[in-house]
Amino acid sequence: MNKVLILFGGNSFEHEISCMSVNFIKDNIDNNLFNYELVGIDFNNNWFIVDKYKTITNNWIHEEKEKIENIINYLKSFDIVFPVIHGNTGEDGKLQSLFELYDIKCVGCDSYSSLICYDKLLTKIILEKHNIPQVPYIVYNENLDINSVNYPVIVKPCKCGSSIGINVVNSNDELLNAIDKAKKYDNNIIIEKYLTTKRELECAVLKTKDTLIISDIGEIMNNDNWYDFDSKYKTKTDTNISNIDFDIKEQVQKYSKKIFDLLKCKDYSRLDFFYDIKEKRLYFNEINTIPGFTEISMYPKLIINSGIKPKELLTLLLSS
Repeated sequence: MNKVLILFGGNSFEHEISCMSVNFIKDNIDNNLFNYELVGIDFNNNWFIVDKYKTITNNWIHEEKEKIENIINYLKSFDIVFPVIHGNTGEDGKLQSLFELYDIKCVGCDSYSSLICYDKLLTKIILEKHNIPQVPYIVYNENLDINSVNYPVIVKPCKCGSSIGINVVNSNDELLNAIDKAKKYDNNIIIEKYLTTKRELECAVLKTKDTLIISDIGEIMNNDNWYDFDSKYKTKTDTNISNIDFDIKEQVQKYSKKIFDLLKCKDYSRLDFFYDIKEKRLYFNEINTIPGFTEISMYPKLIINSGIKPKELLTLLLSS
């Protein structure tokens, strides 16, 4: 029986999402195949062994737990680590670098692809060289003439996830305010053209030793301006799977595989796209190398729709 370490929490703005995702993982892991332990990382990067039989909430830090003093020795006692830590430190290559340094096997992308995929600007620059269509954008700097900006635009920190720090703006005053908000999460800011007539499409990729699955396409049926943090995790947002025009579906699947390969991704990722209804044009938006694993998250929904049950999905990832 393989010994698995499931990691959650972390010093990240997305700590709360990790606490939600880890419950899906531990509730669906095959206990006949895997003997797992659960470890939480607090905001000060302390590691603790947590009761795996309890539902994880945001209050786990204040509950009874055992601090791990020698993290490396502890890590080396496992056959594989499954990091379910969204955002900085968990998704940006830092944690993956630690595993690589000590030859510890883990689920998901390596440090190289994690770093690139987490940085929206690096991703854009690389994919531009390979003619992947993307929404027009500029990189904010202090010399930007804001009077030259054509509204509406969407302002994003380069390195952050779960739609944190992102705002749609329609004026110079709103732009300056949005930039200040985005700077709380990252010093590098992207300003993109905001598509007013669009469909938000998502595709899941699962790659194991013997399997490559490019899922059907999920569409976010969102009545708000954009798919924000609350829509993703706090309210039930309707999704539509397998009801996408064939030519659009084919394009999304083709680009998803190409981007997954170009960025040297491993095991699994979720890729997001925009389809401009007016222009009838598809744009790549971003890639997520540790997508949400909550009950309402699109990645597990799309894989389940492909005929793979949650327990089988986790078995494939932990056996890769």
